Amino acid sequence: MSSLRKKFKTKNIIKFLLVALFISTTANAQKDLDTKKYWKQKEAIVCGIKKTNFHAKKYNIIKYGAISNGIFDNTLVIKKAIEACTKNGGGMVLIPKGKYLSGAIHLENNVNLHLEEGAEIIFSVNPKDYLPLVHTSFEGTELMNYSPLVYAYKKTNVAITGKGILNGQGSNKNWWPWSSGSQYGFVKGAPSQKDPENRIRLVEMAEEGLPVDKRVFGEGHYLRPSFVEFFECNKVLIQDVTITNAPFWVIHPIKSTNVIVDGVTVQSHGPNNDGCDPEYSKNVLIKNCTFNTGDDCIAIKSGRDADGRRVAMKSENIIVQDCKMIDGHGGVVIGSEISGGVSNVYVENCVMDSPNLERAIRIKTNSNRGGLIENVYVRNLEVGQVKETLLKLNMFYEVYGAKPGTFIPQIQNIYLENIKVKNAGKFGILAKGYAESPIKNVNLKNVVIEKADKEYSIENLTGLNLIETYINGKKIESPKAE
Repeated sequence: MSSLRKKFKTKNIIKFLLVALFISTTANAQKDLDTKKYWKQKEAIVCGIKKTNFHAKKYNIIKYGAISNGIFDNTLVIKKAIEACTKNGGGMVLIPKGKYLSGAIHLENNVNLHLEEGAEIIFSVNPKDYLPLVHTSFEGTELMNYSPLVYAYKKTNVAITGKGILNGQGSNKNWWPWSSGSQYGFVKGAPSQKDPENRIRLVEMAEEGLPVDKRVFGEGHYLRPSFVEFFECNKVLIQDVTITNAPFWVIHPIKSTNVIVDGVTVQSHGPNNDGCDPEYSKNVLIKNCTFNTGDDCIAIKSGRDADGRRVAMKSENIIVQDCKMIDGHGGVVIGSEISGGVSNVYVENCVMDSPNLERAIRIKTNSNRGGLIENVYVRNLEVGQVKETLLKLNMFYEVYGAKPGTFIPQIQNIYLENIKVKNAGKFGILAKGYAESPIKNVNLKNVVIEKADKEYSIENLTGLNLIETYINGKKIESPKAE
């Protein structure tokens, strides 16, 4: 009897140990990072992006009177070709090999502006060539201002393609001095965007709730236009072109849906020369691009302060894949004009490397912006050299000496996996949240960071999950919950 009781007891112990092992294994698995379902969502987004489609007919600008000597003004010629193309149901407006001077180019429905290899559109540096004023945006605030150099407003099925060059001619003599930066040719006493009736007044107008059509700027106000802007467009493609020397933001899809930026090269080191700024936009795919910029390579935005809250439209479903980031303030950045919020950002298979690249992944916001930034997924990055850090999450971003506000931002659900950093600069990880609104749920898996001066600097972050993460050869464990 005692023998039977002993066997029964032994079986129960074994059973208990197996259950305990199962529970332990399950608990450990829950701490692990499984993002497969999120990346499946990314695939669904990509498959769902509606693509452009154009008639085969070509409208060669030479037949409309274009002259490729870099001196003749082809603005009206290109306009005539675009108007003929859209009137007949669309097709390709062909820019053949040569150098063509032009002012503002306005795209129409069903038009593919195609630059042959060897073609270059050289944009005028005379601000009068970007009049009349159009509904556009400056640093996240809508206004009536100079037309972007290439502009599409409320259009459907539009594209810029081909292996040619769009040359904005921004330099320390043209456009860039308006930024008020001495390194960009500004001379003390010259007019600039910092003058009280310019950028400052625009922001005040938005805070006062003045309608956009009353925010009239342009001549005498020195607010630089974006280079390529798709404003409230659907089905957009920009493919293969090289863009150089922008006055301001380079590619700016705003309030647009179904946008593909593919194989584009941006070489532009001027002030605020962000490579691509999706703003209030949805279903945006940026792939196979090279960014070598004077500001952020890619910066996802959704409006500044009161104007962002007025529009109340977030950017969502933004995908970046197979891109190369060289110089820039950040590789992939969210903010700072982010008052409408952002959801569902996917970054994968990118290479980032330059002694002039500040950070790889960056989120910047503050208590004037507010907004919710959530669901950022990053994987398979090869990072060579950055100046400051791999990952920077900052709720105290300061710009133009802004005073603290009352709109406390939120940052949550950040995932990084399979990343190698050869030279991280000052920190492996940088994060600074609010005590009343801590950054939440930040996850790193299979991340190897080398040559960081300090492992990390973290304030007000809850839920930091580190799995197989190494900084300077040392395995970094997740901090214990307080």
